[in-house]
Amino acid sequence: MKNKKIYLLLFVVITSSSLFSINRTGHRPENDIEKKIEKIMLQMTLEEKIGQMEQLNEIGIKEESLEKVRKGLIGSVLNEKNSDIINKIQKIAIEESRLGIPIIFARDVIHGFKTIFPIPLGQAASWNPQVLENGGRVAAIEATSVGIRWTFAPMIDISRDARWGRIAESLGEDPYLSSVLGTAMVKGFQGKNLNDASSMAACAKHFVGYGAAEGGRDYNTTIISEEQLRNTYLPPFKAVLDVGCATIMTSFNEINGIPSSGNPYLTKQILRKEWGFDGVVVSDWASIKEMINHGYCIDGSETAEKAANAGIDIDMMGHAYTPYLGNLIKEGKIKLEVIDNAVRNILRLKFRLGLFDNPYVDTKKPSPFFAKEHLEMAKDAAAQSLVLLKNEKELLPLDKNIKSIAVIGPMADAIYEQMGTWVMDGDKNKVVTPLAALRSEYGKNIKINYVQGLKYSRDKNTDEFSTALEAAKASDVILYFAGEEAMFTGEAHSRADISLPGAQKELLRELSKAGKPIVLIMLAGRPIEIFRELPFVDAFLYAWHPGNMGGPAITDVLFGKIVPSGRLPITYPLMVGQLPIYYNHKNTGRPPKGELQTIENIAIGKLQTSLGNTSYYLDAGHKPLYPFGYGLTYTTFEYSGLELSSNVMKPSERLTACCNVKNTGKREAVEIVQLYVRDITASVTRPVKELKDFKRITLKPGETQKVTFELITEQLKFWNNEREYLLESGDFNVWIGKNSDTGLLGEFKVIK
Repeated sequence: MKNKKIYLLLFVVITSSSLFSINRTGHRPENDIEKKIEKIMLQMTLEEKIGQMEQLNEIGIKEESLEKVRKGLIGSVLNEKNSDIINKIQKIAIEESRLGIPIIFARDVIHGFKTIFPIPLGQAASWNPQVLENGGRVAAIEATSVGIRWTFAPMIDISRDARWGRIAESLGEDPYLSSVLGTAMVKGFQGKNLNDASSMAACAKHFVGYGAAEGGRDYNTTIISEEQLRNTYLPPFKAVLDVGCATIMTSFNEINGIPSSGNPYLTKQILRKEWGFDGVVVSDWASIKEMINHGYCIDGSETAEKAANAGIDIDMMGHAYTPYLGNLIKEGKIKLEVIDNAVRNILRLKFRLGLFDNPYVDTKKPSPFFAKEHLEMAKDAAAQSLVLLKNEKELLPLDKNIKSIAVIGPMADAIYEQMGTWVMDGDKNKVVTPLAALRSEYGKNIKINYVQGLKYSRDKNTDEFSTALEAAKASDVILYFAGEEAMFTGEAHSRADISLPGAQKELLRELSKAGKPIVLIMLAGRPIEIFRELPFVDAFLYAWHPGNMGGPAITDVLFGKIVPSGRLPITYPLMVGQLPIYYNHKNTGRPPKGELQTIENIAIGKLQTSLGNTSYYLDAGHKPLYPFGYGLTYTTFEYSGLELSSNVMKPSERLTACCNVKNTGKREAVEIVQLYVRDITASVTRPVKELKDFKRITLKPGETQKVTFELITEQLKFWNNEREYLLESGDFNVWIGKNSDTGLLGEFKVIK
């Protein structure tokens, strides 16, 4: 009965996101919590306080570790997922330690615990906050059932470089979209009340600028101006904190010469002083001690000093605090107040999670793993994440009366790879691949000619090419499942060459010899360079790494049971040399315009001239393969009649922008209507376009809907390099359209 109540609550989530408004205080009044914190603080020894600041990995039931628990010297534990062991450790902490302070058990539950949803970048392609909220809620229900009460997600690093492996964990390149989707994920993880047994504390990471690493190389240096920091990289963090995100994780990178785990400007000035954050700040894994490698600290003692003084409450697996903090206090390099403030934050989180009242896992409850409702939500998320990028001659959806299909490629039945990065707890036996779904749904009526062609994405063995070609020739249509293995993305998995690995490009060219229509289905954790291969395919469906239920979702979209609605949350580069590439760039003094001189059309022997003096690549131009916000569907939409409520906007006023959107095709479908703005002239240069809002609408064939957006002047403010948040008078452009590269254009002025 209890289990049914959980699932009933989960269904309510779909129709009422208001249920997940965050109650940051849980069931206790905040002043009550603060009194209890101070009572404990008065009894704690310095050694016990420092112990709360240490997070260890998977301590198990080793007597040495349990003795530390008994002495109250461990505050949180990573990666323990056996509920019996968790209860045993917790029992020692509660009943045998001097003060009975519970332990928080944490794990990287990124896009699912057991039921795996699409990678975060894939979920972001849904442009649907409810998809991310549902994913977070399912993950929390499953993970908390074994005692995990703290996850290290969402990752809201603005990601503009597809070479970076962790782009797969991100929500894309745009501050506004990342803010909207990041807050939805936090609401899902944390639920209505943090103290509910199914609530898992979220952790926004990585604070901050990690996605701007040079060359897309993980852990690398970042140089970010104050204006860019505040206008681009900080907004998603502020947004998730505004809805009660319980914790923050610092990043591995340095910003402008200061590593994030020892940067008081970020953590004390912005996070604590400006934003008033009273939750926990945790380092990334061993990032405190890595300040030695950065060249910022000379030894472990100095790393502890700088991290603690910067306000890093918990050292994740770096063993940086315990050996040094006591002596640093004696030497006067750290004030006791610094330690006390950190411990207050940690205890506050434990009270808010209800761990003092309910520290144990109820092991008698039925397991929620892979519940039918969870798998249905995972399938819905996968379907909404699919982005149709090409569909010549309306090849898709496939005709249900088709006689035969060639299913070819290393990703057609790649059980493990389909789940994507960060799936330590995933179960391969619960994955339904495209091949399995096609056979199950259509195998009785359609002949499915399956040839793997390549055993895995990196495979260069061409022995099966001839067999694959024969299968293609014997079929009416070719479904080519290409992509990259899961291990090619995620932490420490950056790529300089983001084209299809192995011999996949060669296999596609071989299949084109069959003269049959080809549908390319890409399963990957980043945009894959594909412009040279695109002419060989008639349709192109981007599936990301879609999780457990990716196969049925892909199959339903291919055959039109589900109409694709996904849109790109990132700019899709033409080639890797364009990276980083993003739609909301600055204009430069010489933006590209008119017909560009390229390698192909430069005359032989032409004099050495500047070729027009504009900003572009001779061999790639300036445009991406597909723009941010782009995606096709099985119908067409027409935009018309842009109207602005006024062409003048004053600080206290709202401006309404609206237009008509008509479904001019033959299928009911979702359109994602996008609102962009440009501040044409300002005291600090502004991007050529910025997403300010979007709406999902569903239209039947021939139906027209008037779509209305409201702009307020707060959306037009920006930060300058003097840390001033400004609204300036001037001219603005506004667009309503279907992606960042097109739309109905209007103009208005702001007058202060």
